[in-house]
Amino acid sequence: MAIIAIVSGAVIAGSGQLASARLRHSSVLITSAVRVAYSRASATSKSMRLVFDFESSELWLEEGDQPMLVQSKDTSAAGGAEAVTEAEKAAVQESSRIVKGPQAPKARFKEIDPSGIATSQAGKGHKKLERGIKFRSVETQHDDAPRTEGRAYLYFWPGGMAERASIQLSIGDSKEDIDTTSLIVSPLTGRVTIKPGAVELAKPEDDKEPSEREDPGGGF
Repeated sequence: MAIIAIVSGAVIAGSGQLASARLRHSSVLITSAVRVAYSRASATSKSMRLVFDFESSELWLEEGDQPMLVQSKDTSAAGGAEAVTEAEKAAVQESSRIVKGPQAPKARFKEIDPSGIATSQAGKGHKKLERGIKFRSVETQHDDAPRTEGRAYLYFWPGGMAERASIQLSIGDSKEDIDTTSLIVSPLTGRVTIKPGAVELAKPEDDKEPSEREDPGGGF
């Protein structure tokens, strides 16, 4: 019985360490993706966005076909871009019904693969979080509340500007801080600061630039 207890304890401890490692690897993946999007927006003079899909636990890069603005508390689920999902289309139609008057055309986004070559094959450039890791919430400046389902979008603009964001990852469906990691995206440098626990998006006046040290590399 003593041997069984020791072995069981080792397995449980090992499983916890493995889950924590997967959480770190997923954080590095997102950090790398943010860096790619930020650099590409500056290099190509095109707007970029990262798409976070809560259902599939996947993220991918999309490139805009024209300059665009994303307003705070945008009523569109897709921010300042053309709606994609049925829920987003319904939100856009409802907002158009309420808000009358001329509106600027919505930017169209197309998926690109990690090397930056546009592809028409859906899903080719998708990257999945490590097994058992999920998006807990994604909070951006154009949304009036953190997103916890569907899709969330993080925008990048030419000239070296990123949208302020807090991306929270969790081990499974856990709501415990010990099983959560937050990635805070700087709007000026596009750098990502990784913090333990659930960290909400700071108000603009309280936002501080992260250290200028190099971000960890990753597999995006």
